[in-house]
Amino acid sequence: MAQECVFCRIVAGQVPATIVYQDDMVIAFRDVEPQAPTHLLLIPREHVASLGEFGSQHEGLIAQLVHVANELAAKEGIAERGYRLVANCGKEGGQVVPHVHFHLLGGRELSGDMG
Repeated sequence: MAQECVFCRIVAGQVPATIVYQDDMVIAFRDVEPQAPTHLLLIPREHVASLGEFGSQHEGLIAQLVHVANELAAKEGIAERGYRLVANCGKEGGQVVPHVHFHLLGGRELSGDMG
């Protein structure tokens, strides 16, 4: 755990979050500043700072993150109409928290703008 990482602190139970899913690899919780009616963050329990650090040893983790996103989209009622799964990488890519995380957004028609 990176002690200064807010997401690691959520994993450790030191920072409150509205957790909607957790298993031995992944935790998902509601974003505190939602950008859509449904806005969840999916994070690995393991601290990995950015997508650029993922290697072949993380294949199972990546698959689990996507699987959980699909399951939560269905549970949240956004799977059939469509949703967005976004991961930013690095400062210029828009990553604010240096811990890999995916944004699951839906519940309204989303903008087509990507940058």
